[in-house]
Amino acid sequence: MPDYDVVVIGAGNGGLTAAAGLAKNGHKTLLLERHNVPGGCATSFIRGRFEFEVALHQLSGLGLPEFPGPLRGLLSDLGVLDKIEFVQQKNLYRIVIPGEMDINLKAERAAVQEALMEKFPAEKEGIKKFFDLVYAFCMELVSVMFIKDPEASPEKYPLFFKLSLKDSQGILDDYFKNPCLQQAVSIYWSYAGLPPSKLSFMDLAMMIWAYIEFKPWHMKGGSQAMSNAICDAFITYGGEARFNCAAKKIKVENGKIQSVITEDGDEISTRFVVSNAGPIPTLIDMIGADNCPAAELRTLNARTVGLSAFTLYMGFDCDPADMGIDKTTNFICSTADAEEAYKRMKTLDAVGFSLLTCYDVDDPEFSPAGSCQAALVTLQYAQPWMSVPPSKYYDTKYRFAGAMIDLAEKVFPDIRKHLEEAEPATPLTHMRYLGHPGGSIYGSEHFTRETSLFVESKSAIQGLYFTGAWNGSGGFQPTLQSGASAARSISWLLNKR
Repeated sequence: MPDYDVVVIGAGNGGLTAAAGLAKNGHKTLLLERHNVPGGCATSFIRGRFEFEVALHQLSGLGLPEFPGPLRGLLSDLGVLDKIEFVQQKNLYRIVIPGEMDINLKAERAAVQEALMEKFPAEKEGIKKFFDLVYAFCMELVSVMFIKDPEASPEKYPLFFKLSLKDSQGILDDYFKNPCLQQAVSIYWSYAGLPPSKLSFMDLAMMIWAYIEFKPWHMKGGSQAMSNAICDAFITYGGEARFNCAAKKIKVENGKIQSVITEDGDEISTRFVVSNAGPIPTLIDMIGADNCPAAELRTLNARTVGLSAFTLYMGFDCDPADMGIDKTTNFICSTADAEEAYKRMKTLDAVGFSLLTCYDVDDPEFSPAGSCQAALVTLQYAQPWMSVPPSKYYDTKYRFAGAMIDLAEKVFPDIRKHLEEAEPATPLTHMRYLGHPGGSIYGSEHFTRETSLFVESKSAIQGLYFTGAWNGSGGFQPTLQSGASAARSISWLLNKR
């Protein structure tokens, strides 16, 4: 008999929900995590008197009790929903192009359309038709992808089959003329890491629809509170977790998982491995190319590493209102051209856009009394940062942080004078902490071929499953769901035996 039914590698979102789901179903499960706390991106760290949220800006998929989203059901099934205190964000976002546009969108369809029509009265008809399309398309998508209608066909679901793989930019051009309006409607493209010309309409439409219908959320104590709750549930269900214990090797014989070897040299036999570490470290570093099926290596070789981020964590000596911050989520763009903003992600010369998230607006208790915190983030590829000589890294990092603040000051002119703590993190920082190639926060570049329509969570190696951002989609909701999905698949096979 193996030591464990399943070994889960990595306590990020996908690893945690996979481990908890398996343990709840009675399977002997071991969770290995190289860090000293669970969470991966869903964690926090302390500087001075601030506990900074690492990565979560807007949690999608939760929904309201009377209109629950899929994530609410998942967390309820794991027995952790009532262990987390969620905070609803009333606004989708404020988006500003200094000198050109400043608009706030509430998390409600009619209010979104009204705000856009007020700002762009000449495009009222296009705005209405676009949101009609988004909603009709998403209703079909839910039936095909989530309800899994066995009679799905192009005749029954014409919008889904016609538009899913089309690029978003072409559809935006069909409905809107003003580039500022296009940016206002589509800025969630940054949550996928590709501009509308490269992002499928399926992905953009789902983000717009889901955040409006299920609302954006955060939680008391930040994402670390959710990670702790899921990890506690896992242990309560009988699972075993080892922290400060990285997986080093996965032994495969005759195309089948045999065991996992930790960095301490312990060999742990198991029937299944769920890897939250991503396919590249798992297949190349832990298993070794010689032990991987040639077809799987060819598929892996065709994938491209996605974007990382530059994040400036900021603690302030005042309340948000003292700096004019009255919305949690604020997109600040230096251009209405998404293509130009995307190009700037490959250089260190200019900032195309930034996202300022101030958690204290919707949760005044998030930071110590009389203070607040915010994350100021832009997307960046790792390559330009890898070209910076070590002797110039410090200066380059703080110069770039200064450029980020310069852009934010065009909307919030007092933030620099109230700054108490500032901690910048480059793609190299994310690479070090996450262990992902290129410090990628979204997994592979989110081209359509990398989505869950085409990416398998199950490896060709018998007993190996993948979870996390590399398994179809980045972001909190998709990665949490990926772990739950892997747990269901493995549990079915174990129970079948």
